[in-house]
Parts: sequence; C-alpha cells; structure tokens
Amino acid sequence: MHIRDLIARERVTFSFEFFPPRSAEAAEHLYTAIAELEPLKPSFVSVTYGAGGSTRELTHDLVVRIKRSTRIEAVPHLTCIGHSEAEIQAILERYAQAGVSNLLALGGDPPRDRPDYDRSRDAFRRAVDLVRFIQRFNERHFGGREKGFGVGVAGFPEGHPATANRLLEMEYLKAKTDAGVDWITTQLFFDNRDFYDFRERCELAGIQAPILAGIMPVTALSGMKRMADLAAGARFPASLLKAINRAASGGADAEGVKRVGVHWATEQCRDLLDHGVAGIHFYTLNRSDATRQIFLNLGVRDASALR
Repeated sequence: MHIRDLIARERVTFSFEFFPPRSAEAAEHLYTAIAELEPLKPSFVSVTYGAGGSTRELTHDLVVRIKRSTRIEAVPHLTCIGHSEAEIQAILERYAQAGVSNLLALGGDPPRDRPDYDRSRDAFRRAVDLVRFIQRFNERHFGGREKGFGVGVAGFPEGHPATANRLLEMEYLKAKTDAGVDWITTQLFFDNRDFYDFRERCELAGIQAPILAGIMPVTALSGMKRMADLAAGARFPASLLKAINRAASGGADAEGVKRVGVHWATEQCRDLLDHGVAGIHFYTLNRSDATRQIFLNLGVRDASALR
C-alpha cells in the first residue's frame, strides 16, 4: 500500500525506523525489537541505507524479510551517492519484483572511509534528481505514479546542514515535492516550535505533501553525541539538558537519563498530536523499549487508538 493512501486513511500515522544489522548478535536484537513493536500496529517502518550504498544488500534483505514475515509495510531508503543510473535502475527493478510499494529518496552521505570522495562521478547529485528518476521508472514500468513506487523525502526543521540559506532550502524542498513526492519525513528535533515553524514555511512555499515528525528519545548520555551526528548538529534545548544533567548528577544514572528522555519525547508526541501532526516517525536505533514506553505514557496500547 502507498504511504500516501495510509496518510489519507488514518488520522495520524505512526512509523518506526530501523537500520540493517551487521552481525548475528545485532540481528537478534533487531528481530526481537520488531517482534515487540509489531503489536503497536505501526502504519509502516523504514529501513536505512548506509553511506555510499554500503548496506545496499542488507537493506534489501531486511525490507524483504519484514514484508514476508510481518504485516507491516516496509519502506527502504535509497540515496544518490555512489550510484550510476544503471545501478539505481537495477535496485528499483528488484524492489518492484519483491512487491515493495514505497521508497524514501535521500541525498545521502559520502563513504566515511573516503573523505576525498568525488561527487562529480555520481549520476545523481541531489535528491530531486533521484525523485525524478524514480518517477520516470514509474512511468515506464507502471504507467505512472499511481501504480508505481510512492516516494518520500527528508525535511529539516532545524535547517538542512548543506544549505545555510533557509529561503533557498525551501526552494530546494519545493522542487523535490514538485518532482513527485508523496510525503516528507523530518529529521529528529527536540523543540516542537522548530517543527511548527518548518510546517508553516512549507505552507508558505506551496508545499502540500504531508509532513511526518521525526522523534528520537534520549536514552543515554553517550547517545546524545550520536544523535547530534545523525542529525548533523541537532539542537538540544537548554531545559532538556538541565533535566538530563540533574538525572545524571553524582554519577551516570542511566535509568534516570532514560526516564527524562522518554518523558521529553512523550510530551513532544502529546503536543504534536494536539496540533494536528500528520504522523510521527520514531527513530528506534533498533530498540523497542523507549518507543513502547512512549505509547504507554500516551495512555494507549497501540497506534490504532490514536488514529
């Protein structure tokens, strides 16, 4: 099912993000998390794609496994960097054969082990180029986007890390959505005012694609740096930092920090629901406990109660 149809059908969507495991132990953790999260009845899940396509096969295999072993719609990420048109064509054909219905088209990051990576050799320089290619594929293979892949892209409430000019940033996002985008999933954020401002600026720019809010609860002090790296410099509000510092004072109180982070994320979700968010996308880091606790804090057993 297309994500655009899920968004149109449900009052609010709830979705989770996973990344492909690289070891047997990591795989065990992930499949346990999926089993624990499936009863929450998510609208869909997404699966990340490593820098430079480094997890291409792992992403494909995980998407197919989720599709075959659960009732959850799985959405693979697909990035520009490190690919020729022929490679993207082959990836799209494999996903079409596997019955995958949606893709998240991203610019992507260069390989971490190649700091001198030359982007001039990439067939797709920006996410908008990838979106256009997918829509051409839809036209050739499915007769149009209605029966082809649904396409989502990323949004950045705190600003795109590669575009300092916020006006130009919205022009780029408008070009992506005009190329054939069904929804926008935002990068994680910790202050809902950033999301609401982003949503209003999208409206002013004439961007009509529904916007799903990306939420990642802080669960450990060590994880905060990783969050900042993942979100290219996420802004941690001072009030959140103060609460975390209180929880960790006198020693590394891991459970205290986690309680603060989950409470903060719960309040974000409650406020987003009160302000008509189209959907909430949880960055799970392949763990289920924080997301399940947020649902409990919201007073619901599964997502169907909030739709």
